[in-house]
Amino acid sequence: MCRHLGYIGPPVRVGDMVTLGSHSLHTQAWAPRDMRHGGTINADGFGVAWWRVGADDTVTASRYRNAAPIWTDPAVDEVLPQLESAAVLAAVRSATVGMPVERSACAPFTRDRWAFSHNGVVPDWRRTLTGVAEEFALIAAELGAEDLFTPARLLEAESATDAATLWVLLCDLLATGAPDGEWSAAPAALRLLVSAILDRAPEARLNLLLSDGAQLWATTCHHSLSVLVTDDFALVSSEPFDDDPRWRSIPDRSLVSARPGALSVDALL
Repeated sequence: MCRHLGYIGPPVRVGDMVTLGSHSLHTQAWAPRDMRHGGTINADGFGVAWWRVGADDTVTASRYRNAAPIWTDPAVDEVLPQLESAAVLAAVRSATVGMPVERSACAPFTRDRWAFSHNGVVPDWRRTLTGVAEEFALIAAELGAEDLFTPARLLEAESATDAATLWVLLCDLLATGAPDGEWSAAPAALRLLVSAILDRAPEARLNLLLSDGAQLWATTCHHSLSVLVTDDFALVSSEPFDDDPRWRSIPDRSLVSARPGALSVDALL
């Protein structure tokens, strides 16, 4: 499927976060250790998101993506190391058979302060995700948000892939804002999305990674995930990128919330 990584902590060089360690994300692109029947390499593109603060203190996610293998792109060594950020989200892609290999299909997907990656696959994704949108549209209408979760919204996906369409649904969940604030919370949005998909496609693989530049949220549903959190930084990664004994493997069907000095791992469903 894919490999992804999220970082929150002191400012780092963006390029370093994809090459750091003896088993870096860069290495995982061609020599992953724990794909769990999700392919053998991740050579169908990559992307990196980082966060910047504007003059009005608005936090925005920026990104760089390429549909070529990460090891072929000189920007990894020549350009990305010149950028600094206190938050990074990166991914290397193994495209599902039948889905396009193109730049717009590569994570991270971004909007405003949010960045997102999906490691996995949604079986019969067009039918499955349309059904999820229809279910959510009924709830949104009750909340006076009739413009969300419509068929037209799904057409806004950057690419004809499950991951890009998942991002449209997740953005709408994050924007819905139920009266009690539940839907506006990232953990609740991730739980709702995963639950609705599994109701329709129990074999779906849904390791999702989301960040707003201040915190990381992730789910495990079939694929591997590890975390390393200290008082200074938080790391979430499909596979540990070095031999630090503090890496912690996350059980399947878990929801992770991580930031420097704080980690919670709860049941996903």
